[in-house]
Formats: sequence, structure tokens, C-alpha cells
Amino acid sequence: MIDLTKKNYPYLLLLPAVLIYGILFLLPTAMSFFFSMTWWSLTDWEFIGFENFISFFNERPLRIGFRNTIFYAFMTSGLKVVFGLLLGAFLSSELKTKDILRSVLVFPNLISSVAVGITFSSLMHPSRGLINAGLALAGINGPSWLGNPELALFSVVLVDVWRGVGMATVIYIAGIMSIPRQYYEALMIDGGNRFQAFRNITLPLSRPARNTVIILSLIGGLRSFDLIWVLTGGGPGFSSDVLASIVYKQYAAGFFGLSTAGNVIMFLAVALIAFPLYKFITRREVDM
Repeated sequence: MIDLTKKNYPYLLLLPAVLIYGILFLLPTAMSFFFSMTWWSLTDWEFIGFENFISFFNERPLRIGFRNTIFYAFMTSGLKVVFGLLLGAFLSSELKTKDILRSVLVFPNLISSVAVGITFSSLMHPSRGLINAGLALAGINGPSWLGNPELALFSVVLVDVWRGVGMATVIYIAGIMSIPRQYYEALMIDGGNRFQAFRNITLPLSRPARNTVIILSLIGGLRSFDLIWVLTGGGPGFSSDVLASIVYKQYAAGFFGLSTAGNVIMFLAVALIAFPLYKFITRREVDM
């Protein structure tokens, strides 16, 4: 019989959440680690140790996908941090149209990645796209944005930044607006200008917002799939493949064990990059 005393009561309240977390997260995670070391189908499995992981890193397309994932994550995160900070500082100023501009900036983030991908597939078409048509009016011969192996991944990066910089800007605006106005007033009284206010006040005191943007955008970049898949399908060739698209292709081809190993590698990559980075930047935040 359950003892409903005050001592056990808090644990009983936690029990449903613990069960749900264990069933929906811990159990599937443990099963993924196990099946990543097997050859398995829907009806049978065979334990093969670390062969899936060895195969994963021995295959050139898979190595390219891993490299592209790291490049994509850090490039999108870096651009969102920089542009989000600049736009956040601009839209936190005494601007009459700042509310309208904020709404316009956040709007792309409200659109699904699939819709954004379909739209930019048309805009970036080498012959019928509006982007190259605009460049042609200026006398510039536009490239094949999504068909050139050297440009495809970077083109997707730009689309991802266009879609996600609005959310980064909102986070920065919240951080900048929380800075006491007295700091800026004191600087202006001492003869400071706007650039000095940005460098000496906004930039250091918006560090918590910057840290949030870094972590969220980096994890999102490491896990990105839908936008890349709609825009390029991982092509041309393997030039824009990332871990998530490779895992999808391996599942579709019936290599379930290999694709599960790819999922585990993606999980470990996120954990090994995000957690140490989070500890590092939050420690610097506290040390200020």
C-alpha cells in the first residue's frame, strides 16, 4: 500500500513526468544505441558491434556529410549571431517604424521550412528565377545557386539565415531592452557617441542574449534537414548532404543499422559540441 505521507508526496507528483520521460526519451535512446551496433530489419536483427560506425566513416559521402554538417551549423550560427546583434541594436533604437520592422523581420520564422524551400527553389532557378533576373538587369550573369556544387551548401546557408535571423533579433532585442538606460545616459553625458555606446555597453551587456542565440542556432544547424532536403535533396552529388539527409537516405535504402548509427553520431555530435560550448560561454558570462 502506497504511503501518502508528506515525505513521499512530492515524488508521487514527479512520477508521471519521470515515466513519460523514460518511455519517450530514455528508452528510445537506449534502443538506438543498441540497434546502431546491429544489422536489423523489421523482423530480424544480428549484433555486429561497431561495424556500422566503421562503415559510416569509411564511406566518402558519409564523411562529406559530417563535414558539411559542422560547416553548416557554425556558418548559420555565426551569421545569425552577427546579423541578429546588428538588427537588434538597430530596432532597439528610437525608431518610429521599429514595431512594423520587427513584425516584418519575424515573419519568415513563422513560415514552414518546406514553404520557404519551395519559394527559394523558384527564386534561385538559374534561368527563370527572380534573383538571377535582377542580377541580369545590372549586367551580372547569375550563377546556378543550387546546381553548382561549390555554391549549393552556401546558398542553403543564406536561406536558413534569412529565415532564422528574425528570431535571433527578437532575442537580442529582449536582451538589449533589459540594459538599464542610465548606462547610455551616463555615457552621453561624458561625451560618448553611438558607436561607443554599442561597443562599451550594448555588446558586453547583451552577452546572455548572444549566448542563447549561439546555442539555439548551433543545435538547430546540427540537426537541420527539411530546408536542405527541399532545396537541394543533398545534391548536386553529395555537396550539400548533411548528417540528417544521409540518415534519411540510408533509411530509404533499407540500411537501417547504418542509418541508426548515423543518428547516434548526430546525437553525440550535438552533445559533444553544444554542452561544452554552453558551459564555456555561460562561465564567461558569470565571470563578467
